[in-house]
Amino acid sequence: MKVTVADCLALDAFCGAEVVAGKVNLANDVKAVSVLDICQADDIKLCGSVKTEILLTGFLGVRDDVDAQCDIVNAVAAGGCAALAVYYVGKVVKKLDQRVIDTAQRAMLPLILMPQAATYSQAIADVMDKVLYGDNFSNSLISNTVFHLLNFEKHSNFQSAVREAAINNDFQLIILSEDFNPILTVETRHKATIADAIKLGRERNVESNSKVYTMIDVNGVLTYWGPVVINNDKYYMFIVDNEDSYTAGEITKLAEIIELAMGMWKYTPERDAKAEFIKSLIRGNKSLAYTLKDEARISGEEILSVFFSKGIGHEVESQIFSEFEKEADLNIMKITEGDETYGMILTYEDEGVNPSIKNSCVQLFNKLKGNKKARIFHVTGLNGIEGAGDAYRLISESWSFVQNVFPYKRVFTKYELTLVSNCINIQLQGGFVKKNYIELLDPFKEAGENKGKQLLDTLETFVLDAGMNSGKTAEFMGIHTNTVQYRLKKINEMLGVEITGNRVIPGLTMALALKRLERVVS
Repeated sequence: MKVTVADCLALDAFCGAEVVAGKVNLANDVKAVSVLDICQADDIKLCGSVKTEILLTGFLGVRDDVDAQCDIVNAVAAGGCAALAVYYVGKVVKKLDQRVIDTAQRAMLPLILMPQAATYSQAIADVMDKVLYGDNFSNSLISNTVFHLLNFEKHSNFQSAVREAAINNDFQLIILSEDFNPILTVETRHKATIADAIKLGRERNVESNSKVYTMIDVNGVLTYWGPVVINNDKYYMFIVDNEDSYTAGEITKLAEIIELAMGMWKYTPERDAKAEFIKSLIRGNKSLAYTLKDEARISGEEILSVFFSKGIGHEVESQIFSEFEKEADLNIMKITEGDETYGMILTYEDEGVNPSIKNSCVQLFNKLKGNKKARIFHVTGLNGIEGAGDAYRLISESWSFVQNVFPYKRVFTKYELTLVSNCINIQLQGGFVKKNYIELLDPFKEAGENKGKQLLDTLETFVLDAGMNSGKTAEFMGIHTNTVQYRLKKINEMLGVEITGNRVIPGLTMALALKRLERVVS
C-alpha cells in the first residue's frame, strides 16, 4: 500500500507535531526517511536524497543562520523530497523563524515542526515500519493472493493459480533461469518488454542477499527483483507493481508467499529452452537444436556470433554484456558455469547483418580481455544453425591448444582457431603432409644447435606472436630491434626466401604452429 506524509503524521513519533507550511502536499508518497544536518545548501547533494523521502533536521550546522536555513529548505524542495521535519526547536534553534516557514510555503514543501521531546530514532523506526509493513500483512494484496494461490479446487496447477492472483491484484510475475532466460511469464499489461527489464536487471546487483527485493524502474514501470530457489535450483523472480500500489516490504512478503505456494503446488519450472538450445549446439546435436529453435524463439538467421569465455569474472562479464546490448542493440544469450561462459550474439529479426555489427562484436570481445587470466574464443559471421554448430565444434576442438600456439593472445578468432584445428588434424594423421611442413624448418638444424634454436625462436616469435613486427618481436624477446633485424636477415639467407612473401608465409606459419603444437602433445 502507499504511505503518504499524512499517514506518517498519524504515527506515534509525530504526536504533537504541527504542519506549519506546505499542507497542500501532505499526499506526497513516502518510501524512506533519513537525517539531514548540513552546514550549507550545496551539501544536500552529498546526502543522495530521493523524492519519496522525509528528511529530519535540527538545523544543527546552521542554528544561528536563518538565511542558510532558508537555503536548505529551498534545496530540499528542489530535490523533490516528501517533507522536512524540524526537531529541537527551543533547544538548538531558539525559534523557527517566519522566513523559514514562508520559504517552505512558497516551495509548497510540507514543513513539520516537531515537539521538543521528539527524537530522530523514533521517527525513523515508526516511518520505516509503516513503509515496509503497513498496518499489518492482512491487507488485500496478501489475503487475496493467498486465496487464489491456494484454491486447489478451482485451479489445476500453480501457473493457473498465480495468473488469477496477478490479474486480481494488479501485478505481474516473471521467473528467469540463472542465465536470465524467461521460464514463466504472467503478464497483465504491456507497458514495457521483458527484454528491457532483463537488460536492466543484468546491470543491477539483483543477486544481493537483501531481505527486501531490489526495485528497478523499467521505463516508468516498477519491477522488484530477487533470487528464488525452486527444487534446490537457483532462479530469479521479478514482480511488476502495475500501479505503484505496494511497498517494497509488501512485494517482498508477496514473493515469499509465491515461493511457498510453488512448493505446495510442487511446481517444476519448464526447461530453459534457450540454454538447452546452446547446449545442443555445444554437443554437436544439430537435430535437437532445430527441434528447440521454435520453443527458444530463435531463428538461425539471427545468430551473428558464438563464443566461449573463461576467467573473466561473472560481475565484470555481466556489466560489459549489459552495456554492449544497450549500445549495439544486439541480444546476448548465454549459459555460465563457474568462470566459463558459452554464448551467442543475436541480431533482432528485422535487422540485417552488416560489417559494422560484426565489428561491434569484435570490440565486445576485446573489452572482455581486461583480466590477464581472461580468454575468449569466438567465431563471428555465421551461416545459420549449421554454422553455429560447426563454430562450437571448432572452438571445443581447438581452444585448449590454440593458447599454446599463441601464448600472448587473449582473444582468439576463427582464423587462429581454424589454423590450430588444421594443425591438430595434421598432427594426428602424421604421414606425408606433416613431414612436408616440418621439413620446411630443417635448415635450422643444419645451422647448429645453439644458433639454429636462437634463429628458430626469433622466427616463431616474429610470425606467431608479433604479427611480423620486428619492434614487437624485440619487446617479446627482450632484445634490441637491430638484433631482430640481423637475425631475420640471416633467416632469409638460410631459407633462401623472403619470409614475409605472400607465397611463403602460409606454409611457414603452419610449420611453426605445428612445431609449437608438437611440443605440447608429444
